[in-house]
Amino acid sequence: MSKTDGILDVMGWRLATKPRPQLYVGPSKDFVSNQFEPRLMKLFDEAKALAPLVARGKRNKKTLKTVAGVNVRLAWAGSATSLASDQAGDVYIDEFDKMVGGVKGEGGPFGLAKARADTYRDRKIAVTSTPKRGSVETERDPRTGLEFWKMADPADIESPIWAKWQSGTRHHWAWKCPHCGEWFIPRMSLLRYPKDATPSQARARTWLQCPSSNGCVIEEEDKAAMNAGGRFVAPGCTINEDGTVFEADMPDNSMLSLWVSGLASPFLSWGERVEEVLNAELSGDAEERQGAVNKTGELWTPTATGDVPTWQVILNRAEPYAKGAMPDAAIHPIITVDVQRDRLVFVIRGWGARSSSWLIEQGYLYGDTATVDVWNDLAEKVTTPIGGVPIKLGFIDSGFRPGKPLTLPLNRVYAFCRRFRRFIYPTKGSSRPMLRPLVKVKPDVNRKADVAKYGLELIRLDTDHWKSFVHERLAWPLDQSGAFHLHQDIDEDYCRQLVAEVRVVTDSGKPQWVVKSTSNHFLDCEAMNAAAAYMLNVHHIRDGARRKADEAMLPKVVVPDTPEAAAIAKSEKFARFANIAAQLNR
Repeated sequence: MSKTDGILDVMGWRLATKPRPQLYVGPSKDFVSNQFEPRLMKLFDEAKALAPLVARGKRNKKTLKTVAGVNVRLAWAGSATSLASDQAGDVYIDEFDKMVGGVKGEGGPFGLAKARADTYRDRKIAVTSTPKRGSVETERDPRTGLEFWKMADPADIESPIWAKWQSGTRHHWAWKCPHCGEWFIPRMSLLRYPKDATPSQARARTWLQCPSSNGCVIEEEDKAAMNAGGRFVAPGCTINEDGTVFEADMPDNSMLSLWVSGLASPFLSWGERVEEVLNAELSGDAEERQGAVNKTGELWTPTATGDVPTWQVILNRAEPYAKGAMPDAAIHPIITVDVQRDRLVFVIRGWGARSSSWLIEQGYLYGDTATVDVWNDLAEKVTTPIGGVPIKLGFIDSGFRPGKPLTLPLNRVYAFCRRFRRFIYPTKGSSRPMLRPLVKVKPDVNRKADVAKYGLELIRLDTDHWKSFVHERLAWPLDQSGAFHLHQDIDEDYCRQLVAEVRVVTDSGKPQWVVKSTSNHFLDCEAMNAAAAYMLNVHHIRDGARRKADEAMLPKVVVPDTPEAAAIAKSEKFARFANIAAQLNR
């Protein structure tokens, strides 16, 4: 896309017309010394307006040039010295996504480089890069019909340049269809090629389909003309048929941000783009797949190794039973909890024959988990029977410790589990493969390696095994034993969280779970729930097993046939007593 060439053009124009100090920041010392510096010197030598102004000899250093007495500093991420040496009116940060996150504890390269321009009132800071990982969707503007990239949660974006781009004006490069005249945003999803074509065949037979209802066929030969007439359009703008863009309704923003699809590049054809992506898919190399997608200017979202449905498909699996209801086929209700700083995320699921299960309730208990109040709310939750049936087992993730490390010496998770040691256990996931999917260990061990007599049992879980189990069950037929049932009141939040991580296998064969969204707490809860059910041996429950009717659980009480006794039997106190007796009997 010639991003670096664009930086050279602007830098040369500035030095030739309105000279002031310049700062270029590359991703590494090698990139700056071996790639950018030779191209900069070539620019100086070939530009007639600059060649006689460039200092030569000893004053011409690798990372410091002087043009008409003005310094041009070349720096790189990771070097605090090079980033903090000179002031500059213009700062150019190239390949931002390839830079390290911080510079020896002094902050990120963007902040350090930007500070070099603080003394210039009309300073300019330009940042360019090819993006990398992240999960984004598109949304259609009802006024223009253009399909823009949707704003995503910054926590779901692993690409620094994409996160910075969406905090600006979010301009998209738009084309006008040469056939129907409709404006559209080019992206890879619009490319078409024969279904069973090989990569080389696809290269020769790729075309682009206009996203309008006309479905026009656009050929590679149309690209140059579409680029010549292209326009940058941001959400909130309107564009006329003649290409006039009106930005009156665009939100005020001091950062101009521009996104251009790699399909607009004159250096690679659409067929070559498709061939590269297909070859990367055939290689099975995750890095090659990511590189092929990123070169198109789009974020790469890892795909799962198994057949995992989309969140919309999961939402459509909802069945006609109410949230909070306990179907007769659900025998053991299990609660699992994921601990966050400001909330407890929980799932209650009922398990029956051959690991069939029914979602009963999911939700949040809000509150500072370093304090006791939210844990009291959880205590009420775990002691409240579901349809008259008490919670059989509970797992709480102890990976996040509220108050750690200094503000709260007490481990709230362990403290809570000690209150209900009969049926609530702390858990901790293992990212490494385990010989068994679930093992019990003793966390309460003193310095002499002696286990506390009444200490807790910690459940260690094979994370890959149990998350894979959940994803497999998401596609399980609902009419077969082992089905994963969902109540009619599930929402988009729950469904999205179940597929917030995807399983990929590295070149070494090691499974790895890639986070598409940090909102993945319900997936963690469901994985723990499946592990807890395994500990109860629900996979051995015979087909057709049913929970006894709630009335059958009540103790047998003989009531004398008198008006006074009948009134007592109907009282609320008697009903509570009968319910408690039923729980004890069970």
